[in-house]
Amino acid sequence: MRSLNPDQLRTLAEVVALGNFSAAARRLNLTQPAVSLQIRELESRFGVQLIERRGRQAYATVPGQELVEHAARILSACETAEAGMRRFREGWIGRVSVATTLTALTYELPPILRKLRREHPKIELLVTNMPTRDSVDAVLQNTIDLALVTLPIKGTSLRVTPLRPEMLVAILPPDAKEVPDVVTPEFAATHPLILEHARGAVHALVTDWLGGRTLSQGAPMRIGTIEAVKQCVAAGLGLSIVPDIAVSSPSSDYVVRPLRPAVPCTLALIEQQGKPDNPALRIVRDALLELRAPFEAEKAAPRRPFSTGRRRARIAG
Repeated sequence: MRSLNPDQLRTLAEVVALGNFSAAARRLNLTQPAVSLQIRELESRFGVQLIERRGRQAYATVPGQELVEHAARILSACETAEAGMRRFREGWIGRVSVATTLTALTYELPPILRKLRREHPKIELLVTNMPTRDSVDAVLQNTIDLALVTLPIKGTSLRVTPLRPEMLVAILPPDAKEVPDVVTPEFAATHPLILEHARGAVHALVTDWLGGRTLSQGAPMRIGTIEAVKQCVAAGLGLSIVPDIAVSSPSSDYVVRPLRPAVPCTLALIEQQGKPDNPALRIVRDALLELRAPFEAEKAAPRRPFSTGRRRARIAG
């Protein structure tokens, strides 16, 4: 039996959708006899009646309706194949999926994404916000190519590249009384706490830092985004602990203090060990590795007194 003709299937679908041979002919830019011939050829091929005419109206028979349903799937697959080949013809380089923490997506990735889109428009870039633990699973399962995560993580089959050594800091309402120079777990445990959602990496780091201390103000509020956390602190609802990149710009909405003991929350790039390379993946990986540049420049700069350094500027109240 010869292969199905997609053009005939498309004609059948149009006749059924429009209910008229003439209308289908106009839609397909064919003559009405050509449309009728394609329908007869399909009926001859399958040995069943596909279209029933009642005056000028055309209706699908039961087998005709079933074939229209099959045709929809077949034509969709044909269009997908054509689109795929068109991408290659037009210079498509490849598809890269990137998972990222919401903090990195909010405060660090936008310039890199703009640069990638401007310089490499033929790369299909898929960016997804995921908590660190979900990103690790997705990379291990090969459903995500690259991920920006917060260290520490576990996974011996991962290639881990630290990018920027960030620190957690405390933020308090602007009218908070008797704010210490540094915030300790003992101090934090006596205040209402506002924390990132429980699946976030920062939440786990803060929980470890608190060391199981009883919270005298009850269970913490859990908020989905750092920006929302900052708004809650500014409204006087409590104290929070956030990555210092999130409060690097001076603001009168909150007071920022370092933690003691300090809690690093280094941003890192992860991917599978031995993952096959391709041009699109290399370009996106190199772009993400540019997140190391400001830190590398800072390390190479002459040492300055701590009070005038970039990190100190971030945590000044």
